Amino acid sequence: MHSETDRDPLTADVIVVGAGPSGLMLAGELRLGGASVVVLEKLERPTGQSRGLGFTARALESFAQRGLDTRFPGLETSPVGHFGGVQFDYTVLDGGHFGARGIPQSQTEAVLEAWAVELGVDIRRGWEFTALDQAPDRVRVTARGAGGEQRLSSAYLVGADGGNSPVRRAAGIGFPGAPATRGMYLADVRGCGLRPRFLGELLDGGMVMAAPLGEGVDRIIVCEHGTLPAGRDQEVEFAEVAAAWQRLTGEDISGGQADWVSSFTDATRQAEVYRRGRVLVVGDAAHVHLPAGGQGLSVGVQDAVNLGWKLAATVTGWAPAGLLDTYHGERHPVGERLLMNTRAQGQIFLGGPEADPMRQLFTELLAHDEVRRHLAGIVTGLDVRYDGMGDTPPAEAHPLTGRRLPHRMLRTASGDRDTTGLLRAAQGVLLDLSGDAGLARTAAGHKDRVVTVTGAPATERDADTFADAGAVLVRPDGYVAWAGSDEAGLRSALGRWFGAPAAA
Repeated sequence: MHSETDRDPLTADVIVVGAGPSGLMLAGELRLGGASVVVLEKLERPTGQSRGLGFTARALESFAQRGLDTRFPGLETSPVGHFGGVQFDYTVLDGGHFGARGIPQSQTEAVLEAWAVELGVDIRRGWEFTALDQAPDRVRVTARGAGGEQRLSSAYLVGADGGNSPVRRAAGIGFPGAPATRGMYLADVRGCGLRPRFLGELLDGGMVMAAPLGEGVDRIIVCEHGTLPAGRDQEVEFAEVAAAWQRLTGEDISGGQADWVSSFTDATRQAEVYRRGRVLVVGDAAHVHLPAGGQGLSVGVQDAVNLGWKLAATVTGWAPAGLLDTYHGERHPVGERLLMNTRAQGQIFLGGPEADPMRQLFTELLAHDEVRRHLAGIVTGLDVRYDGMGDTPPAEAHPLTGRRLPHRMLRTASGDRDTTGLLRAAQGVLLDLSGDAGLARTAAGHKDRVVTVTGAPATERDADTFADAGAVLVRPDGYVAWAGSDEAGLRSALGRWFGAPAAA
């Protein structure tokens, strides 16, 4: 145990354990906020395996806020998605689509790693986290690599190290939830010439899915009733997958070749807290669930975008009191809804004949626009609204308050500008829509943290979005902290989310 008087220098402001999508996104966000970052990753090189093949509409918006969407060449979105295997059109939601498709997780990680390195993130591969020691003013971390044991020190430590998170366990953060009730195999196979089953096919003994990935490769998922495959960290042989496929379909794929095979379950768990002292968790370290609709990667990325600016503000010294605690307050409820909807989808999609009445009911309900909007909002993440943005109760606040700022156009003196591009630098943005000099003066003391853009809605649709708001204050994560016309309300929101004015 280190003593409190042991004043070793900080290795970095923040150490992130895990170089998956959540960890890399967080590292980039922290650098944009001015924090120094070290990422520890136990793998010496990326595996190239891709459980995920895309991300949701809100995750795509988060990438676009930082200009990362252009780094995915040929990016396509799908207007049609599903809930529990029941298809419907997601464009019933304003700005809605099922998400980006056909993008292997390995590509997403490569894009995020290149971006993080460009921003100055120190990524150290081949180093496995083994222990932590929290002191009042820092966290000391022990890691093991080819060169032996290494000790590092940082102001904060973040576990982005997966569902079995050693960081979460070392911090004593509980991970309650429901154990697995079923398991599935996942594999990319060559030379099998499988009939596409994009949304899966329900059979007497379970469910199979097949989707062509190109170049003779098919992504397959096999869920056999009554079978509980090995956990995530146990090796699975292709022969097991082929045998299960043949039992369910009668098709022999044993002559094919697997690029890789894995297994997963429907275990559903959530960290009891997302922060304990100077240790925080994001992504799978905070929540695990059935992978339905590509939500796991996407919610993890959004965890990172929510946390990044708040943690950077804390270590660089301008964060108002309690800002870091809003990470748990805002994202834990989102995680709860993630677990709820994926469990519901599992029961609808993977249940046996006993689930037929539920499937029929959902099919009938999806004939109604309001139901489609509600379910599309849940899966895409576009329906997230954070309460507690200000003194005004949510029911009385402007409809934008607490919600994401949708992609809209403003007419400014320098030309038309889109609201998504205004967030590129991960700073706060004040949209001055009325030209009120008093509102601009109110924000002047925060100009090092909040950029003021004066303009007017470019179209009638844009004007409808900002109706009755003389100005809109947007946080770096793209969520609206305040919308209105009174200087007192703006001043309060600036203090709550961006601290004291620089002049003070």
